[in-house]
Amino acid sequence: MKRIIYVCMMVAGLLLAMPAKAWKGTSPNGMLTMEVNNGHLKLFYAARQVMDIVIDQRATMPRQVAARRLSEEYQMLTGKRLHCTNEGNEYRVGGMVLRLYNDGLAFRYENQNENGKEPTAYIIPEGTKRWMQQWSDGYEGFFPMSTTANVKTLGGFGGSITQNENNTHWGYPLLVEPGKQNENQNENENVFALITEANIEQGQSASSLFNEGETFRVVPDKRDEQGKPWPGHTPWRVVIVGTLAEVVQSTLVTDVSEPSKIADTSWIKPGVVSWVYWAYNHGSNDFNIIKKYVDMAVALGLPYVLIDAEWDEMDKVASNEGKTIEDAVAYANAKGVKPLIWYNSSIGWINGAPGPKFRLNKPEDREKEFAWCEKIGVAGVKIDFFSGDTQQNMDYCIDLLESAARHHLLVNFHGAPIPRGWQRTWPNLMSTEGVYGAEWYNNVPHFTKKAAAHNATLPFTRNVIGPMDYTPCAFSDSQHPHITSHAHELALTVLFESGLQHLADRPESFLAQPAMVQYFLGHLPSVWDETRLVSGNPADHAVIARRSGATWYVAGINGTDAEKTVALNLNFIQGKRITSFADSGNADNPWTITQPGALPASVKMQPRGGFVLVIR
Repeated sequence: MKRIIYVCMMVAGLLLAMPAKAWKGTSPNGMLTMEVNNGHLKLFYAARQVMDIVIDQRATMPRQVAARRLSEEYQMLTGKRLHCTNEGNEYRVGGMVLRLYNDGLAFRYENQNENGKEPTAYIIPEGTKRWMQQWSDGYEGFFPMSTTANVKTLGGFGGSITQNENNTHWGYPLLVEPGKQNENQNENENVFALITEANIEQGQSASSLFNEGETFRVVPDKRDEQGKPWPGHTPWRVVIVGTLAEVVQSTLVTDVSEPSKIADTSWIKPGVVSWVYWAYNHGSNDFNIIKKYVDMAVALGLPYVLIDAEWDEMDKVASNEGKTIEDAVAYANAKGVKPLIWYNSSIGWINGAPGPKFRLNKPEDREKEFAWCEKIGVAGVKIDFFSGDTQQNMDYCIDLLESAARHHLLVNFHGAPIPRGWQRTWPNLMSTEGVYGAEWYNNVPHFTKKAAAHNATLPFTRNVIGPMDYTPCAFSDSQHPHITSHAHELALTVLFESGLQHLADRPESFLAQPAMVQYFLGHLPSVWDETRLVSGNPADHAVIARRSGATWYVAGINGTDAEKTVALNLNFIQGKRITSFADSGNADNPWTITQPGALPASVKMQPRGGFVLVIR
């Protein structure tokens, strides 16, 4: 990985004697400003207030504020942008560090007692549009739009969205639209604020939000008194601010996270994965089924195959004729496909859950297991069933990442909380679930009708903050059917960012698609040099352009049940050779694949449909 350049310049004259009760700060480009007074930080975008935040009273009555300019460049191995840059103005006052970047605010408390009650709270007035999910330990829920905190938004096996039931516990991220400044304002100029956190370190728990009316308090989860030492400061509280495009394109979560702790990253290779679980609602104890997914990866040109849960029982299945996980790994490697294998974290769902279990919990067992993985040719691990935001969980995840890096193993955290910047600090972290994804077609009937709108919301909420193991793209049905179109499903592979992109469907379905669709999947990037939001609104539609080298991928989906025409401003793309994937509307021949001579000025999407343009 290219070494990080970090420039800090003391701004002349900015060790300021301030009034006793108020002070102000600004971002480098002047678009964001804050006014700090009487226990509140008011955040403004282009002189318009977008957020009122309760903070420590000590930071609002300073004698002086120390300020400095921050400027940074760094490289990522995954994410929406490989080369990242940011500029910010940092202010230190009253035990707080506050940073105003051009795309948002980050702040944290220093020298605070680790058991102290954090004062931070976000004021979200009733009537304000917001998209938020009810908290659960796996962050698997919908983000329905609401104008009130008095709403219940379950995911998981419940799945209901019931108004006027007073849930009070919310998970990050939380997207807020304060409202138009004037009636003539263009929709693309609306201002949004996305609330989350970043840079969880050893000894810290993650936090979530509890509301009392319009006040959403930041509440850190439980700390283990026998755990790692408190690092002396809280994680960064983060508010990304701007137009929807500025929010979607922001890298603020990784900007404030620690630089890479892995010196040699040459072995870290993101890629696309063939994945067994979705089709069978089951693990990988059948050697012959694993062979089918390896062979599919070979046919499509995919670099990875995931051998899912229950592989530790493979030798007990009579039809396997004594074959073990080592035979399955050897078969994949012999075919030129890198195998990933699954583990139960053994701290969340244990009783009744699949195995292997209890192989990673103790440091000595973890080292032994990961050394064995490296020896037999395993390229990475998927670790599942964590139990929330506690400090014990956070420490365990960091320990897993560190140990995996020593043994050159990629990591995918499944059944886990949302990412909070570790993808920069530990670049072997390829993806994290923390999303209500396609595997739920296996479990609940309500996902069928809600999936299109949910899919069109995730680019503006969950996927803003980090890689998302949604497991997209299924043309056939699982236990419960899907009613999104073929082009909608294909578009998800570009629309949703993940360093390991697990393709959900069965081999027979993928290999029955037109040759150009198979070629698309076999050449699909999973990392991007650049990302741009072209058009969209949560739950309505989303069109995102991502660049890999000299090739642009433009993917769009319709989240509604009605046909939709969307204008496309693609003036920033200069490519000449275009391939278009769209819906035909014919169930017997669902694809329209063309090579138009010019980029379209608009696109018409079918209900719950989509499209992909590949421009070379």
